[in-house]
Amino acid sequence: MHSPLRPIMLAGTGSDVGKSVIAAALCRIFLQDGYHPAPFKAQNMALNSFVTADGLELGRAQAVQAEAAGVPCHTDMNPLLLKPSGDSTSQVVLHGRPTGNQHASAYFRREGRAELEREVHAAFDRLAARYNPIVMEGAGSISELNLRDVDLVNLPMARYADASVLLVADIDRGGVFASVYGSIMLQTPEDRQRIRGVLINKFRGDMSLFGSGRRMIEELCGVPVVGVVPHFTDIYIEEEDSVTLRTKQREAVEGRINVAVVLLRHMSNFTDFDVLERDERVHLFYTNNTEELCKADIILLPGSKNTLDDLSDLRRNGAAGAIQRAYRDGAVVMGICGGYQMMGREVCDPDHVEGDIERLPGLGLLPVTTRLTKEKTTRQVSFRMVNDPRMCRGYEIHMGETRLEAGASDVLPLTEGDGVDTGWRVGERCMGSYIHGILDNAPAIDCLLRPVIGRIDTRRTFDYAAFKEEQYDRLADHVRRHVDMAQIYGMMKKR
Repeated sequence: MHSPLRPIMLAGTGSDVGKSVIAAALCRIFLQDGYHPAPFKAQNMALNSFVTADGLELGRAQAVQAEAAGVPCHTDMNPLLLKPSGDSTSQVVLHGRPTGNQHASAYFRREGRAELEREVHAAFDRLAARYNPIVMEGAGSISELNLRDVDLVNLPMARYADASVLLVADIDRGGVFASVYGSIMLQTPEDRQRIRGVLINKFRGDMSLFGSGRRMIEELCGVPVVGVVPHFTDIYIEEEDSVTLRTKQREAVEGRINVAVVLLRHMSNFTDFDVLERDERVHLFYTNNTEELCKADIILLPGSKNTLDDLSDLRRNGAAGAIQRAYRDGAVVMGICGGYQMMGREVCDPDHVEGDIERLPGLGLLPVTTRLTKEKTTRQVSFRMVNDPRMCRGYEIHMGETRLEAGASDVLPLTEGDGVDTGWRVGERCMGSYIHGILDNAPAIDCLLRPVIGRIDTRRTFDYAAFKEEQYDRLADHVRRHVDMAQIYGMMKKR
């Protein structure tokens, strides 16, 4: 039995510096070393979310970190989730349940902040009573001075948890000396003392050339550099933010099944398609270009935080017509969640759940209609693809009810299980489902690829669960090689 360790917080010099991935690595390392770790992020802002076994919602990054730690995910790991629905408005999800939409100016006011603070503190306390150690993650930059008084997730949370803070900086974006020095020196003296180490992330090139840089940072800041982690491209960890999707826009290629994911402004849960990136039969790319959509063998419509707004965009930019033409020309089209809603005859929003648009015609590929609802459905599901006995698992997160039109012909259920219909299909090339994670299951991949598999020669099976476990171990090995874990354990010892 290991003695209790002090929590460790991965704080950042900015957004997208790699805090989430380093936190996942530490979760796996602590698990390998015989501890019982768990992740924690008091407040997260992301469209990519996950559903717990009891049907509650949390940020996808914490679900990934829990998987790396070998424990079931729980909303205490991310008690407060903000899901942007516009440039300055977000749905607020507290302990896994939506409490309404708030404008940024209302959410970040001081009034009512103490109540939210009590909620995230209580979640941390419950988690800390069950796990050792807690791997905490901050949000964005720790030096947003204008938000210091209402900060729930960075140094104020570290103070409450009595956590040692590891400052993560992304050297790839440049300005690493200024960002590290500024992030530390802008803290109060008390918080500055809590920052026990610096981790330089995403390093490219000859590591020996940065030796003097490490010493300069230590001399300037009075804080040890515990490691310099090289950038990697051969370890695959599910990402939470969609900032990297633009770099995945690639043209169709010969010799593989070309799968185009339609790039939406409000895309959510794009990790639904990660498994296809690892399948050697498939070439996956993200696009809303009409010519590229028409070249695809399979078109996937992803989830959306604002279905009607994204559907309006698709109709305006010509992508809706391109998808319809591609289907007529032999492409497979599949929609998931909001994408499933778009594939129907019509999407209606009489209660203005999403905004001012009350109704729009859909793509008309499935004989279903959707009415958006104020109540959110969040649940894990066990199911089977129709005519396939293998059990599958996934989860639902949606605000809407989709109904089959009366008298619809040539339409069959896509899935069966849990006593409800979770999707429909017309023939083999047109299908939609509310189930996120559906493609993580081999039977669903078989169903998706079956109409076009004859276009290539390669056939293989792919175990995505085993693949992810291998990636967590590889990530842990990578971080162990480049980070002084003895030093990290030292800063986590309780005195």
